[in-house]
Amino acid sequence: MTNWKTTGIIATIVIILAIPLYTLKTTYLRPLPDRLQTYPVSTFVGSKKCMDCHKKEYDKWLNSHHDLAMDVANETTVLGDFENAVFEYFGVTSRFFRKDNRFFVQTLGPDGKMGEFEIKYTFGVDPLQQYLVPFPGGRLQCLPMAWDVKKKKWYHLYPDEPIDPGDWLYWTNAGQNWNGMCAECHSTDLKKNYNYKKDSYQTTWSDIDVGCEACHGPGSRHVEWAELPDMARPQTVYNYELMVKTSGISSRDLVELCAPCHSRRAALGDYTHSEPDLLDSMLPSLLAEGMYFPDGQILEEVYVYASFTQSKMYDRDVRCSDCHDVHSLKLIKEGNALCLQCHRADTYDTKDHHFHKKKGEKGEPVISADGKVLFDVGSGAECVQCHMPGRYYMGIDYRPDHSLRVPRPGISLKLATPNACNRCHMDETDKWSDEYITKWYGPGRRPHYGTIIEAGRKRLPEAEKDLVKLAGDPLFPVIVRATALSLLNSYPGEETARAFELALMDEEALIRRTAIESLRLADPVKQIKFIVPMLYDPVKAVRIEAARSLAPVAEGKLTEEQTKVFQAALREYKAAMEYAADFAYARYNLGNLYTSLHQPEKAVQNYRAAIHIDDQFYPAKVNLAMLYNQEGQNDEAESLLRDVVTSHPELHEMEYSLGLLLAEKKQYDEAAVYLGKAAIGLPQRARVHYNLGLLLQHLKRDSEAEVALIKAITLKPDNMDYLYALAEYYIKRSKFREAKPIAKKMISSHPSVSIGHNLMKFINSNLRRK
Repeated sequence: MTNWKTTGIIATIVIILAIPLYTLKTTYLRPLPDRLQTYPVSTFVGSKKCMDCHKKEYDKWLNSHHDLAMDVANETTVLGDFENAVFEYFGVTSRFFRKDNRFFVQTLGPDGKMGEFEIKYTFGVDPLQQYLVPFPGGRLQCLPMAWDVKKKKWYHLYPDEPIDPGDWLYWTNAGQNWNGMCAECHSTDLKKNYNYKKDSYQTTWSDIDVGCEACHGPGSRHVEWAELPDMARPQTVYNYELMVKTSGISSRDLVELCAPCHSRRAALGDYTHSEPDLLDSMLPSLLAEGMYFPDGQILEEVYVYASFTQSKMYDRDVRCSDCHDVHSLKLIKEGNALCLQCHRADTYDTKDHHFHKKKGEKGEPVISADGKVLFDVGSGAECVQCHMPGRYYMGIDYRPDHSLRVPRPGISLKLATPNACNRCHMDETDKWSDEYITKWYGPGRRPHYGTIIEAGRKRLPEAEKDLVKLAGDPLFPVIVRATALSLLNSYPGEETARAFELALMDEEALIRRTAIESLRLADPVKQIKFIVPMLYDPVKAVRIEAARSLAPVAEGKLTEEQTKVFQAALREYKAAMEYAADFAYARYNLGNLYTSLHQPEKAVQNYRAAIHIDDQFYPAKVNLAMLYNQEGQNDEAESLLRDVVTSHPELHEMEYSLGLLLAEKKQYDEAAVYLGKAAIGLPQRARVHYNLGLLLQHLKRDSEAEVALIKAITLKPDNMDYLYALAEYYIKRSKFREAKPIAKKMISSHPSVSIGHNLMKFINSNLRRK
């Protein structure tokens, strides 16, 4: 497997001189994880089969959150009040009741109409319990009302405003669909079985909850081995005939054993427990805007994996089981004792370190405006309060941030990110907190990658070099490097192309995959040269991304051998997207693929399916508009772009696209309005100002046109198109003195291009006449 890169290079019959040969070392590829081996087929047998031999572990697991992750609704499992309880929500009264020993709810259903719905399953157990309702097509949908286990009352998961029945998040729609959104991490051996052609599910499981085999893999061969008499058991059996090894493995392998569920990710298929690499089954989300704060702190519901892999703990080989009992899921020690397994008590569990009162000392708690105690005296001395501040999700579910970071109110001052200090001291400023940090620990501050990521998100020109450096520095967390690499998309040029090319040879699959996604060379021959070897990558997420990247340029340009490998990877890509075709992003990706393959009918079908799934998924509308434009259906394209611009006025790129389309349709006055908005919203985009200047010239708005063209040149002073446009503007108006320095700049920047010299001759000739 480690020779895949060399094989790929040979297959392309090229030598990539730009990439040092040392990157082909086999050490740059991770070996097959020790927890996975190739086995004869084993099947799932259920957790009860484990009980006799592993009673201690089974008893710990029993009644754990894994055990109670999902269950059939009955007298024992249902915690909510179904004794004709009522719940009011924006003028709608929902009623929870029983009938014939079954559980029902009367509430708004599809299309916003009242109806009665039977509860078939419970979902979760603490701090809230949700309920699942069956619908046609094999669907199970999550009710928007959940049971608060502690307060013993019903509450709504979206309390701030009612959700429209047409919204993706409405409870009978895809955003609250159990089969696609939740099921794989709440049951064992989950097979989604979504048929995208029929838009229906036949979802199955072996255990309804998260059982033993959810982590250890299918156990039939292990049970057969265990049931043999001691003397009859084979002596050469590896790992007791279990597919997945869970002990005696590296910390990374153990963390990745938990990651398929405890991460924000896109699934590439059903999880089979036989995948050699994490990215064979899933693609973890990067530190994307809207999901994470720029410094990597959790913002949306992103779970744990990407946070923990940012931490120093992960870098020092701390693993999940160092803090959590893997069977009961409880912490193995309480309070600061958990951290003091590694950290010296006489250094860190002292007031000289945390500067806060301990429990039992006199003081005043932190109280909310309504008199509720938020933080009791002694909270500030707890390690987790400063190093793992969390956020509430689903209304009442508090989840600590597992990046285990040092409080940095100074970063909050720069990036408007949260910090642990002001989480408690809500009436103080970030500056106040930073002054105390300086007083206690000194003025020294290490640079933080958050400032680079924030600058990259804002597309600041000065961020490019820092992003290149961050993406290529192996001392930073992989998830951070991959995020930096993705942000370089906004900085096309030789330096970023070089960064992407080097990243293709990185030992980390996530880096390689991100590099493929980001590398967009203007020369298709070069694109093929760099990407074709990646078709031979041993990791699924990498090679299918390579196939996607090559789809627009591969036709007629690959050898017979390369074509076979390309087609195989392309089939994998299609299968992964069809597996996830109940999500808008997957149908969008299929639409993009079929556009690349010159199959517009299939592309339109998939873009429209994406919009049907989630009408607010604007990328599908944008790309469908572009396709309509290519097909000459500009009215349809205009309608889609107007919808996007109206719904998302912050998307200035879409204002730019709409402006160009309107100009193409000769609706020049309105086109100028949208190009003008785009120029304001994208002040660093030289081409926007350039196109606006050309259009304003056509509309005879000369002074505005001149300002726009000058702005374009200010941003890109050597661009020949921009220089020529401004020079032509002046010449047409007989402003030869103003045109002369522009022509001079054209000559100095592009001495081998004749047009600058010709313009200078013409300008000088006219100046002499004057």
